Amino acid sequence: MPGGVPEGAPDAVLGAPARIVLITRPEPGAQETAARVAAMGARPVLAPMLRIEPRALRLPTPLPAAVLVTSGNAIPALPDVLHDVPLFAVGAATAARARAAGFTRVESADGDASALAALVQARLPADRGALLLASGLRQGGALAAALRAGGFRVTRRVAYAAQPATALTAETEALLRAGVPLAALFFSAETAHAFVRLVRRAALGERLRESEAVSIGMRASVALEALPWRRIRVAARPTQDEMLALLR
Repeated sequence: MPGGVPEGAPDAVLGAPARIVLITRPEPGAQETAARVAAMGARPVLAPMLRIEPRALRLPTPLPAAVLVTSGNAIPALPDVLHDVPLFAVGAATAARARAAGFTRVESADGDASALAALVQARLPADRGALLLASGLRQGGALAAALRAGGFRVTRRVAYAAQPATALTAETEALLRAGVPLAALFFSAETAHAFVRLVRRAALGERLRESEAVSIGMRASVALEALPWRRIRVAARPTQDEMLALLR
C-alpha cells in the first residue's frame, strides 16, 4: 500500500489531486482508518507517532468483578480466563476488539474515561468486588481515582507501553517541507504531543499554516495549539466516526 493508499481507492474528483490525510495513530488501527479515509476519496498517509509494546499482565487474585479498558491496545494482554468476566470498554472500537478476542459480556461507554466511569457506576454496586483496570503505562490514573472516590476497589495493571516516535516518516517530512495542505488525524493527546515535538525538531511548524488538525478530544486539541494550523477541529464525540465526519 504505497503511501498508505489501499488498492482500488477512489480517484480524485475531476482529476484534482486527492486530499492528503495524515494518520498518526499506531497499529493496530491505523490500516483500518486508512481504508476508511481512502473510501472517502482521500489519500491516507501513515504517520504513526507511537509504537505499542505489549506487556505481560499480572492477573490479580481472586478474579476481578469486572475488567475496564480505555484502549484496544490493552486487549491482547488479557488472558482467556477473563473472557466471561464483564468488560467495560471506553468506546465502540475497543468493545468490538474485546468481542473479537472472545469476551462475552462487553459494554461500551461510547465516550471517554469520564463516560466509562459513569457507566461502571451505573452498572455495578461498589461492593461487588475489585475492578481490574488494564491500561497503558502511566495511563488510567484519573479513571482509577474517580472510581475509588465512588467507593470502588480498583487494581491497575499495565497492559502495554506506548513509546513515542523518534522521527517523522520520510513521506510525512517530505509533504511538510513541500508545504502541501493536508489534514492530520490525532486519536490521543500522546500522538499530538509526539507530532508537535517532531515537527518542532525539524523546524517545519510554519509549513502547517494551510493544513488542519482533527482531534479526538480537547486534551489532544490543546497540545496541537503549539503549532500554527489553519484550524484545529475537535470531534463532537470521541469516536473515529465523528473524526472522519469532519473530513467531509
